[in-house]
Parts: sequence; structure tokens; C-alpha cells
Amino acid sequence: MRRTLLLFAAPLVLLTACAGIPARPVSSADAGLSEVSSATSQYGLFLAGQAALSDGRSAQAADYFERAQAADALEAAERAEGIAEADATADTAGSVVGERAFLAALMAGEVSRAAAIAPMGEDASEGARRLGRLTVAVETMAQGKGKAAAQMLANEDIGFPHRSAAALLAPWAAAQAGDVEGSLVRPEVQGDRLVEYVGQLGQAHLFERARRFDEAETDYKALAQTARPSDMAVLAYGEFLERRGRRADAVALYDTTLARDPHRAAVKAARARAAAGKPAPAAPTLREGAAQALMTPAAAMLAANQNQLGLTYLRLSLRLDPHRGEAWLMVGDVLSGAGDLVGARAAYEKPKRGSPEYAAARAKMAWTYQTEGQTEAALQFAREAAASGDADSRLNLADLLRANDQYAESAQVLTTLIDESPKPDWRLLYARGVAYERIGRWPDAERDLQEALKLQPEDPELLNYLGYSWIDRGEHLKEAMAMVEKAVGINPRSGAMVDSLGWAHYRLGDYAKAVEYLEEAIELEAGDPEINNHLGDAYWRVGRRDEAVFQWRRVLTLEPDAKIKADAEAKLKSGLGPAGPATTSRIAGP
Repeated sequence: MRRTLLLFAAPLVLLTACAGIPARPVSSADAGLSEVSSATSQYGLFLAGQAALSDGRSAQAADYFERAQAADALEAAERAEGIAEADATADTAGSVVGERAFLAALMAGEVSRAAAIAPMGEDASEGARRLGRLTVAVETMAQGKGKAAAQMLANEDIGFPHRSAAALLAPWAAAQAGDVEGSLVRPEVQGDRLVEYVGQLGQAHLFERARRFDEAETDYKALAQTARPSDMAVLAYGEFLERRGRRADAVALYDTTLARDPHRAAVKAARARAAAGKPAPAAPTLREGAAQALMTPAAAMLAANQNQLGLTYLRLSLRLDPHRGEAWLMVGDVLSGAGDLVGARAAYEKPKRGSPEYAAARAKMAWTYQTEGQTEAALQFAREAAASGDADSRLNLADLLRANDQYAESAQVLTTLIDESPKPDWRLLYARGVAYERIGRWPDAERDLQEALKLQPEDPELLNYLGYSWIDRGEHLKEAMAMVEKAVGINPRSGAMVDSLGWAHYRLGDYAKAVEYLEEAIELEAGDPEINNHLGDAYWRVGRRDEAVFQWRRVLTLEPDAKIKADAEAKLKSGLGPAGPATTSRIAGP
């Protein structure tokens, strides 16, 4: 089986289902709970809130939890009157409901509401109290009350895991309070390199704000002239140079960065702006700087699969700067990974046309529609993104076209990207090779696949694809078998690759060996229609006719594509088994 992974497909930012926010469809039981608008019991409302929170409907969850709290208050009043007996369990349950209401409101982006109900009492869990204090501090900054926020952020009660975020926000709160000297103290958290890095960037911005330009440049330069500086550091220093009227120095910085990596789109855009003499971006405002300070901890949480906390940090950042496009993209990715496509689309709609994040947002929007099978809408958004000229968005369009079997157009898009690339990119060659193979241009496909393999000789997907293609055509059999065996050796848990090895033995007439590998492939991917079809053919060849018929019937229950379905139906109808060893296999592109 020449099935491989999509190389460029969305979600482009690599997030999977959220921890604590399961990615699953709403069950009938959940649907019933989500409609209990007339429910009055605390427990029923709590269950409805839990169901909504699990399905990513954070705002609705917050409503249910707050109503559950109200129901708890009523029950407490009744107990006070002797109608019910008070006990500690009820108090604990009320605390849990309050914490869930707070978290749901925060995850929904209703930061002001979350701050108003933040759990602060002794009955709240320590983790909830710490996040509550951070939330209140951010809300206080958002309201322009820097002095009060600075006092909150200095409080040791905002402990792990939020101490780093509090330390990074503290200089911005000090600046908001008018404490210039306090704002210029670089934040420190022992052993936390993230605070060291982001704190130095914040200090550079605040030195610039205080018109201490030499000290600002020292910090900017230190961050931008490391071996592999981040886009954030390069852009911050370059924009500072532009604001100081030193465009030539800024262009030189951008050129040095692009010489190492020509694909850094944000740096390319900055270079074009500086070279054209256009105005430099303004230095960040205090709220914008504070919002930026929260972005790196948010990204770190998401990278560690702490998606719930990562989402709360993104929401706090957006409370300070609601126009921060990269934060909206990340919110959309988290919600999309959790299965909340409606919420994801709302986030992807936030970046406006002309913003640096607009093309990426449209590309990501396309995949939310592709997920639901709305192909026309998906391609419309993908083409809209690609029209910006952004290379990543054109890659995304090529991938989406392949996902919808529009291989000729996908190959055209990939050709323009290959022609523009200063050096060959094996992934682009691989993807175009697959597209060519699908539209019957095998010589062109073979050339691209071989060139890609020269550039990336250890990639198992590529080894499997080209090796199987040769076996399927009866070409280079010894070399091809070695390639497929190597692919399986690198990735032995891939059902698709083990299937390729089994099917290779089938093509070569070693049916007993084919059965051995194909049965192993079925154990790895029992629900794959193509592997089941292959195993049925192999069973037939070794005389296990009843088992072969069972496999072909099973294929029809697994939603096979039209080609595999027709093949299985023909074998069942004729009763003659596979036509011969030249049966064509389904091929899935990268």
C-alpha cells in the first residue's frame, strides 16, 4: 500500500486533541444534557456543564456551571431554614462547581466574567486559586490599573505553574503604574530560561520606551545575533532599527537571517517593507507588550500538551490585546483539535485582510470545512489564502487539492513552488511525484520520486512509495523489495508499510509469505479496506477460499473508495477470486 502522510496539510500548527477537552462527537446522552435549559437541580446542571465543557462549548458550560452555583445557593438557604441538612460534601461540591464555572468562562474568552467569579476562598483548590489570581491581575491590567496589578503580580500566592507568567507581566504592570525604574528590572525565575529570554525582549522594549536606546539595542542585538535567532527576536531588533532611521542596518539584519533560512515569511515581509522605505511598525503599547509576554508561556504549555492551560493563557493575552493575530490562530488550532469547528472558525475569522496572519487563517479555515466534507467551501478558502502569494498557503492549497483528488491542479501549484525554490525541496518533489503518478504521468512521477529519495534517502514513506510503485509495475524488483523492507524496518508499526511488503510478496508470487505479512498488517490496522482486500486475495491464492470471501465482504463494510469497492464486489459476484497478480492497489498521496 503506497499510503503516506499529508506533508503540508492543516492543521498547520501541530496540535492534536486537547488534554481535558476530548475530541469526539457529541453523543446522544451529551446532546440531551446540553439541552437541559429547564433543569433546576444542581447535579443536572453540573452534568450539563461537564458535557458542554468536554465538547468544547466553553461559554455554554460556563452558563450551566453558574446556574448550578445558583441552585447550590438556594439549597444552602433551604438547609439554613432546616429544610435540608448541611454537610461538608455539599460545600465541596459547590466549590467544584464554582471552579468549573471559572475555568469554562476563561476558556471561552470571557475573561472579565472569569475574573469576577475567580475562586479565591479557602474551600477552593490551590491550583484554581493561583490561576484565579493571575486572571484577576490580567483583568486589572486590561482596565488600566497598573499599580493594583503590580501588587497582585508581586504576590507569591501566584505560584507554580503561573509564576513565570506573573514575572513576565510584572515589568509591564510597573510601567503602567508609572514606575519607570521598576519596569526596567529584568524578570527572573530561577532555572526558567523562558523567563530569561522573553524577559530580556520585554526589557529591550521597555528600555526603548524609556528612551534609553543604547541599552535597548544591547538587549535587542543579544537576542537577534544568536546562532539561530527566532523570528520574534529578529523582527523586534529590525523594527527597532527601522524606527531609529537605520533602514540599511535593518535590511542587512533581515538579509543575514534569510541567507540562513530563505523561507521565513515574516522576515521576508519585513525586509520588503524596510527596503521600500515604508514606515516601521510602532513600538508595542503597554497592553500589547504584556500580551506578547504571555504568548511564549502559552506556546510552551501547548507544546507540552497542556492544552487547557495553553488556551487560558491565549485568552488572557487576547484580553490585553484583542487584535493579536497569532494568538487567534493558536486559539483556532486548539479548538479545532478539540472538535469545536464552529469556535475554531470564529477564531480564524479574527485576523483581517492585510494582516500578517490573514493568509494562514484562511488556509486553516479551509481545513475546518474539509473535515466536514464541504469540499467547495474548503477549496474556496484555500484559494483565497493562496492568492496572497504566501508560499505556505500555496502548499496548503496543493495539499487540499490532492486530498480532493484534483491532482493535475495540485501538480501545477507545486511546479510553481519548485521553480521558485532556491534549492530542491524533497517534500515538494515527493508531493508532485505522487500527483503525477495519479494522473498517469509515470515517467515524470518516477523522476521526482527518485530525486526526492536522493535528497532524503532514509524517509520510510518515500522508500515505501517508490519501492511499491516499482513492484506494482514489475520493475527493479530486487531494489524495490529492499526499499520496502527498509521502510518497514524503520517503521514496523505502520500497517500501511507492512501491507506494502505483504503485497510485494503477493506480486512476486510468494503467496504464503504474503499472507504472513498481510495478517500482521490487519492486526495493525484492522479497519483499513485496502489491507482487508489484499488479505482476501492472498487467502484465495493459498486455497483459503471461505476466509477470502469473508475478507471481501468485510471490505464492503469499511467505507472503501469506489475502486476498491468495485474490485471486491466483482470478486464476490463472479466467485472466481482475484483476476491475477496485476490487480491495481489504491494509492494515497503524501
